[in-house]
Amino acid sequence: MQGFYEAAFERDMSCTEAEWLSWLPGAVREHALILGSGQARVSIGDGSLQLHWGPLPPRQIALMRLPRLGVRFQFDAVEEGERQRFMRYFDLYMQRGGG
Repeated sequence: MQGFYEAAFERDMSCTEAEWLSWLPGAVREHALILGSGQARVSIGDGSLQLHWGPLPPRQIALMRLPRLGVRFQFDAVEEGERQRFMRYFDLYMQRGGG
């Protein structure tokens, strides 16, 4: 989890698009979510978060191959404190651990 979240940034997510889409509603909680092909809009107060994603080549470590999804985050008219709170929860929700 990051300590600070800019208004716009990009990430590599280690997941398939199907996994991303199954996790996204829970990660945005009560905020309205509108899905499109390779994109989504999340309403946050008077502003919004625009998400755009697409598959990246898998990451290979020895014989293991991990799926990757490139995701671009763009907050528009979302107050900094609200952006930080939203992303802290979003990141905690999206974390996947092994056991």
